[in-house]
Amino acid sequence: MPSSVHSQDQDQSMLDAQPEQTQFENEEFEMEKKSIVVLPGATETAASFQFEGEDHTLGNALRYVIMKNPSVEFCGYTIPHPSEAKMNIRIQTYDSTTAVEALEKGLDDLMDLCDVVTDKFTTARDEFNAAQQDRMTA
Repeated sequence: MPSSVHSQDQDQSMLDAQPEQTQFENEEFEMEKKSIVVLPGATETAASFQFEGEDHTLGNALRYVIMKNPSVEFCGYTIPHPSEAKMNIRIQTYDSTTAVEALEKGLDDLMDLCDVVTDKFTTARDEFNAAQQDRMTA
């Protein structure tokens, strides 16, 4: 058996042996430590929020999802300084909704989008693994 195939089998068996929940439980624990602060100068329709412990990964995705909301006039994010683990997001809405509601909707929509991506990835991975098993047994 070639060594590259052997190492792939070893890698797969190591992944299978690890409980899946451990990784997500650690992430949930870390998320509890993070906070969102409304920055001074906020009004009902325009506010800036500071996310502790976040960076471009959340900032860009959240900005994109919030801008899909037709009640949002403007949304942008910034990382104040690369050495600080903080991300600021500014939301301005039309009078039909508030900045806080737009943020909440954006977070919910982003979570829903991540759930869809996770489901599609899991399905494709399972189909791939089944095809690999069929190929190896044939």
